[in-house]
Amino acid sequence: MSERDVFEYALLRVVPRVERGECFNAGVVVYCRARSFVRARTHLDEAKLRALDPAADTTGVRAALRAVEGVCAGGDQAGQAARDDAGRRFRWLVAPRSTVVQPGPVHTGLTADPEAEVERLLDLLVR
Repeated sequence: MSERDVFEYALLRVVPRVERGECFNAGVVVYCRARSFVRARTHLDEAKLRALDPAADTTGVRAALRAVEGVCAGGDQAGQAARDDAGRRFRWLVAPRSTVVQPGPVHTGLTADPEAEVERLLDLLVR
């Protein structure tokens, strides 16, 4: 059995009309301090988006989700967060905000493979 490390994750929720509070899951952000790992994967269900708000800005929502993935990836894609370590990028991404794409609460677990955990959580909680 390989060594397991603590990881944290938060779901990314799409809230098309903030004043109504209706939302659905569209991604997950996973952070593992022991491995300096942070990654986001997203999946936008356009049918759900249109059901909650037929006039929703699909292009804008996709751009916001891609931006989260970019911050996790680091480098030029991360913008101002490019020089931040994985932990700072994760904390910035999971800070509460009132926008169309919002982070949910942070949860914890144990994993031997953070990359596989991202895919597992995306399949379990988003798709």
